[in-house]
This record gives sequence, structure tokens and C-alpha cells, in this order.
Amino acid sequence: MGPGTADDGTTGDGALGRPELLAALREEDPERQEALRRRAEAVRTACVGEAVHLRALIEVSNHCIRRCTYCGLRAPNRRLARYRLSMNEVLDAARSAASLGLGTVVIQAGEDPALTERWVAELVRRLKGETGLAVTLSLGARTPAELRAWRRAGADRYLLRFETSNRALFRHVHPDAPGWGADRLDLLRVLRDLDYEVGSGVIVGLPGQTWNDLVTDLETFRRLDLDMIGVGPYLAHPDTPLGRSAGCAPPGTGQVPPSETVTGRVVALTRLLCPRSNIPATTAVETLAPGRGYECALSFGANVLMPCFTPATQAARYETYPGHNERLVSSAQAVADARRRIAALGRVVGTGDGMSPNVVRRRAVGGAA
Repeated sequence: MGPGTADDGTTGDGALGRPELLAALREEDPERQEALRRRAEAVRTACVGEAVHLRALIEVSNHCIRRCTYCGLRAPNRRLARYRLSMNEVLDAARSAASLGLGTVVIQAGEDPALTERWVAELVRRLKGETGLAVTLSLGARTPAELRAWRRAGADRYLLRFETSNRALFRHVHPDAPGWGADRLDLLRVLRDLDYEVGSGVIVGLPGQTWNDLVTDLETFRRLDLDMIGVGPYLAHPDTPLGRSAGCAPPGTGQVPPSETVTGRVVALTRLLCPRSNIPATTAVETLAPGRGYECALSFGANVLMPCFTPATQAARYETYPGHNERLVSSAQAVADARRRIAALGRVVGTGDGMSPNVVRRRAVGGAA
């Protein structure tokens, strides 16, 4: 059974080739876009169901040693007030998430060396022991030894976006990515070997990204057989080299626009190619289209939302792009709002830890082999 075939015989469109993917990405006809959306939703319903899983996002540090040319957390950004949460602050936020019925906590940060192998391992052990939540880590391109230690401590998932499959563009936006960080695809394979639930994703409309690049990104999702896939639009930050430049190329140059509609089409095609993956409606698309961005992604095949549980005193400082956490409300209000919006779409809130059906299938096949 290949990655495009569901256990019940329902298939995603794992056989979609480059011409079909390119045509679907660039499709502007409203009726054909709606047909794509309905196709993706049918596959989502068959393969992951009606549930939308809520994850508690805790941004533990906005320190970062990297100089990525698009990200507001980049080390040279002297305008950003930096912070790190204490272990007790993280645990308090996680306990709040558990009390509100969430099943997973997502621990996210810039690439911060102060988040040492030992500190993160202890945090994971305490999160698992004191809250019972599933733990997703998103701490950048770390060493295989660190990833192994955190998996042994009990971490369930790791999210590392490869951001673009175009190596020249990757080097342009990550001018100082050394060692393992220079090839995130290799690191994603390390994560798979360690039996993490593996997540990755790309930025839609990254300056320099072409439609053909985006097709390759989609094919890479399928080839890696990812368990979690996040796609969100590029949002320019004025305190970065890309944000200070002219931005995207004009129409006709092949540059992908960082729009809500293109992001929706990418989500839909991701669902068709990777039918059992968990796909979040990202904060970036909601920031781009306030009040409807989550609905756009959820109606094109997404099945995860991540309310912010970063303490309010620090949340606004996690500014990867302008507007991130700008409209922050309390965690309880964020969860209530997510539940309301999910219900308005006729969907239900997921229960339990929301393990990716792709992991369930792969481990079942592996156990039977």
C-alpha cells in the first residue's frame, strides 16, 4: 500500500504528476478552484475524519543564533526584545492546556543554544509526567544526538520545515546554515529513523520561489511521507533583508504570490498527495486574512489548529513576522474561539492526542512486517 492509498480503499491523488500539480496551483477559475477544494475535503473526510485537533503552542524563546533573511527572530535584529521562559512558566502553560482539554503541547523556539540537550530533555520528562500531554518540539535544526536524547526523554513529534526544495533559494534565505542545518531533508530522515512523528512544511510565496519550486515542494511532501505538514504564506518583516527589499517579483516572472488563495490551493494539494497527514491551519494565513484565514485552510483540507499558550507578557515578542500574536487573547479565550469557529464549519473538536493517521498506518505496517 502506497502513501496515496487509504486503509478503506479511498485514495488521495498520489499519482498526480507535475503538469497536473502546476495547473492546479495556478488555477484562477473559481469553479475549478471549488472543485479542487471539494476533492480535498472528500479525501480529508475519508482519511482523517471531521475532527479538528487543538494543539497548545508555547513559544519558549525568541533568541536565535541564525541570520535567516526573512525571519524577525534573526540574530542581527537589535530592535527585538528577547526572552526565554523558565521551565516552571512552560509547565504552568501546559497545565492550563491540559485543564482546557487539549491533548498536545507544541514547544517552539528560535535556534537557541541556551535550550540545551539536558534542559529540553528534563522539560520533556516533566511535561509527560506532570500533564500527560503529547509533546511536539519545534526547536530548529539540532544535532542528531540532541534529537535522540529528546526522543528518549519522551518527545512524540518534531516539526522542522525545509521551507523550500530549491537549494539555491534555501542558501539565499539561510546564509549561515551549517552542518545538519544545511540539509534539512537529511535531518528529517534522522527524525524518521528515531521514530518521531515527523513534521515539515514550506513558506508559500517566499521571494524567489517559482511555481515549479512549489510543485517540487509538494512532490517532496509525498516522497518523505510526512506525518504533519504546515504551509503558510510569506509575510514580510521590515527588520529583515527580504522585508527591506522590493519583495516579490512582478507578475510574469514566475514568482509565487504569498496570497490566501494560493495557500488554500497548496493545502488542498497537500491533502490530496498526503491524505493521512495532519495539516494545520497556520497562524500566518490567519494573520494574512484575519477572521477567515483559519476557515480558508480548514475548508481546503486542514485538520489542526494551534491556539497560543505563550504567557501574554512575552507572546508579542515572538515576532517572526509582523502581526504574529498581535491580536492575542487569553489562552482560554483562544480555545473558546477555536471551538466556535470549528463548530461553525460543521466540524468537531478532536479528542486525545490527535496522533497522525499516517503514523498509525506506518507503525501497523511495520509491526506486521
